[in-house]
Amino acid sequence: MLDAANVTAEAQFWADILGGEAAGDHEWQSVRLPDGTKPVAVQLSPEHRPSHWPDEPVNSHMDLWVESITTAHQEALELGAELLQSGTNTLRGSFSVYSSPAGHPFCLCWDA
Repeated sequence: MLDAANVTAEAQFWADILGGEAAGDHEWQSVRLPDGTKPVAVQLSPEHRPSHWPDEPVNSHMDLWVESITTAHQEALELGAELLQSGTNTLRGSFSVYSSPAGHPFCLCWDA
C-alpha cells in the first residue's frame, strides 16, 4: 500500500511500470497484473509529501529487477519517474534509484 495525494496518477504509474491495470476510485486503487495478482495498491493521503531520499530515510522501497536497464530506465522516465541515483554496483547486482510521481523511492536492478 502506498500513500498519495493523487491516487489515480500514482496507481497508473505503477500499473504502467509493472505492466498491469489500475482500478478503483479517487480514494483507493489497486494494480492488477495479467496473472491476476495485485502487488500494489494506492490510498488517498491528502497530506502525503514525497520522500527526499537520501537525505531522509525511508521505511521501505521496491526493487524491480529488469532485463535491460537502458529500456527500463527510459520507460520509467517517460512514465514520470525521477532519477535520484544512477548505476550503483554491488556484489548482488547493479541498481539505480528513482522516485515515483508521489515521491516513493524504488530501484531498477539488473545483474552486473
